[in-house]
Amino acid sequence: MLQLGDQAPDFSLPTGSGTTFHLADQRGKPVVLYFYPKDDTPGCTAEACAFRDQYEDFLDLGAVVVGVSSDSEASHQKFAQKHRLPFPLLADTSGQLRKQYEVPRAFLGLLPGRVTFVIDAAGKIAYIFNSMGGATDHVSKTKEVLRGLAA
Repeated sequence: MLQLGDQAPDFSLPTGSGTTFHLADQRGKPVVLYFYPKDDTPGCTAEACAFRDQYEDFLDLGAVVVGVSSDSEASHQKFAQKHRLPFPLLADTSGQLRKQYEVPRAFLGLLPGRVTFVIDAAGKIAYIFNSMGGATDHVSKTKEVLRGLAA
């Protein structure tokens, strides 16, 4: 399992808007990388909308927010448009990024897990939050960590 202080694995993945997101391009600012099970499911929608509703707070903290699931680019595009998500959703259709970040499966291995990473401006993992329940807790806990990094 990745540990706090480890260098975050670099990656490039397609987004739901047709661009490619490169982690290396974000160096110099913190990145909130949140893995979620599936577009348009109740918990995942609540989590995405919580990030959306507090997105200005993340911008004020200098952070980039990025969601990741194994859904397709087209699915991400529909999900983002439906819920007016202002941040990119990455299509990890092969599950390779989930493996790189060692995101465990949940509910007897039946569902992809819900894990949020905060990657600091130097590209190191500053925080890991693994919780299937309380999807919106990922947002509040992540903001606390970002405030600490900014201080």
